[in-house]
Amino acid sequence: MLVRSFLLSFAAILAAHPLSRAASDAAGRGLLLVANKGNHTLAMVDPDAGRMLATVQESGITGHEVAASADGRTAYVPIYGNSGVGAPGTDGHTMDVIDLAGRRRIATIDFGRPVRPHGAVFGPDGMLYVTAELADSIDVIDPRSNQVVASIPTGQRESHMLALSHDGKRAYTANVHAGTVSAIDVAARKVIAVIPISRETQRIALSPDDRLAFTADQTQPRLAVIDTGTNRVQAWVTLPGIGYGTAATPDGHWLLVALISVNKVGAVNLQTMRVERTLDVPAAPQEVLIRPGGQYAYVSCDRSRKVAVLDLKAWRVAKLIEVGPEADGLAWAVVH
Repeated sequence: MLVRSFLLSFAAILAAHPLSRAASDAAGRGLLLVANKGNHTLAMVDPDAGRMLATVQESGITGHEVAASADGRTAYVPIYGNSGVGAPGTDGHTMDVIDLAGRRRIATIDFGRPVRPHGAVFGPDGMLYVTAELADSIDVIDPRSNQVVASIPTGQRESHMLALSHDGKRAYTANVHAGTVSAIDVAARKVIAVIPISRETQRIALSPDDRLAFTADQTQPRLAVIDTGTNRVQAWVTLPGIGYGTAATPDGHWLLVALISVNKVGAVNLQTMRVERTLDVPAAPQEVLIRPGGQYAYVSCDRSRKVAVLDLKAWRVAKLIEVGPEADGLAWAVVH
């Protein structure tokens, strides 16, 4: 009876405090998706149990990134190719569609030309936006038809990664060897600014309020902080090593940066614009994904076959999850 009384009381508290319920739901169950470049698979991981549940073989060589639909039913893996940015190799022209419940590939979307598709992000309009690196564009996919329905020029070569504002009105691409960021009006399908960064830049992320964009200089250990109102570099943050993937915590206080050259993750205080914490992780950290709710972050570690799970309350590595070779792109798929 005591247990039943407690549960009823707890349910009443949640009902009286919808924000508490929302926070609980946001941090709830999900699948962690990992693109394994080394064996051309998409891994499905139970993040709480800390184990890989299944892998799905990709149709080509190889997918670097992954995006999940809002309903958690489907994953999309752009098939980039077997080389690095700007290097010779195969030029991917397709994207795999994977049924997560069935753990199988159910379709392959053809971009119609070799474009090395890479970064993939769902917009609030339900469309999937994918960088088409060799075409200097962002291709727009309608997931209802699995067709390319539009192409948005970036105005720069090697547009590799992509961030979308929460309202879907602005897109920002990191253009690797152009060393720039393109700011794009999505509705008008035009570039509104090209922001110089360095000879080479990598990855891009936005702050939770969309006022700042972040991209890592690949020629020296520093992070560019871009004011999206002026489309200019507002500040530079000195890093302990060359940065790579970044992600901001939901409260806007911290920006996590994968420090690929020193096998660490740095935490930038976005009020002071300084790295105030670092955590050691396995070799070659690539991408950072913060779990809904904000307590945990996941970091793919390319050379270790592992994903590091960071506890952002205790500021420690909580566990390491064995995945596949050359783990790279990450996505969170909700489980209902």
